[in-house]
Amino acid sequence: MGSPLVAGSRRGRRELRLGAAALLALTSVAVLAPWLSNADPTVQYDPVHGANLAPGSRRFEILKTDGTRLLRRTAEPVPAGSVASGCGEPARKRLFLLGTDRLSRDVWARLLHGSRISLLVAFLAALLASLVGIAAGSAAVLGGRVADAVLMRLTDGFAAFPRLFLLLALAAFLDTGALTVILVLGVTSWMSVARLVRAELLRLESTEMALAARASGSSKLRTLLMHLLPNTLGPVAVATTLRIGDVLLLEAALSFLGLGIRPPTPSWGNMIADGAPDIATAWWTSTLPGVAIVVTVVAFNLVGDGLSSRFGRPATTTP
Repeated sequence: MGSPLVAGSRRGRRELRLGAAALLALTSVAVLAPWLSNADPTVQYDPVHGANLAPGSRRFEILKTDGTRLLRRTAEPVPAGSVASGCGEPARKRLFLLGTDRLSRDVWARLLHGSRISLLVAFLAALLASLVGIAAGSAAVLGGRVADAVLMRLTDGFAAFPRLFLLLALAAFLDTGALTVILVLGVTSWMSVARLVRAELLRLESTEMALAARASGSSKLRTLLMHLLPNTLGPVAVATTLRIGDVLLLEAALSFLGLGIRPPTPSWGNMIADGAPDIATAWWTSTLPGVAIVVTVVAFNLVGDGLSSRFGRPATTTP
């Protein structure tokens, strides 16, 4: 019978491989979105006859000369003098793989293109939070007791403030958009990374590596940058990976509340918001982006747990 340490290592490798495979698939889908669907995610095909079509629905698309689109079940000729007269192109068959939403937009296209926005925002916001946290934690160690006390109390203050209220306040006063969402989520998510980096640096300062560096004449700043900080990147990578899933959920919450990515640009959060009024009759409009969020968060958590078996879990710190 294997030891618990070996069993945990094997389990960690399995989690890492499974999570990495899922993330690779999600990233590939996001990159290849324009080729996986030829539909424009912002086009409203026919709000009258094409709203909330079930997954797998097939319709004939008729493009009128005035630019409007109509959806019909058959390709029969359009009678002259009817509301559909004046068509500019012959009808073409279109498959709505995952149906349409209440505005007759293609859910499959919106899900694919929404993955690009949601994943990009989550990754960049988590990266920004990690960079700010590394800077704050390093400054606390370098600055001495006074700087450490001030920065840690500031960190405690940000961590104690209700985060959702802070996000709503910042988003309400700033122009909404992808860049704003990244900045808002990044500057409200750095506290745990700062405390982790500070704890790791304080631990490493007492190791033989740090003592040897200082004995050789290396300054405190050089010792930190060249010897100590690189050794914190493993735990920081674990924390950042776990943070991406958290940020993805926060972005979805902001978009659901109308303060994140604004329509017609698709994101998984605003897709859930758009489909919420019809959840009882058109479940696919909200359920499918919700499933995408769950799968992505689980994948990032699996990668984070797998990395933690290699680098160690993020430290729990006290003021």
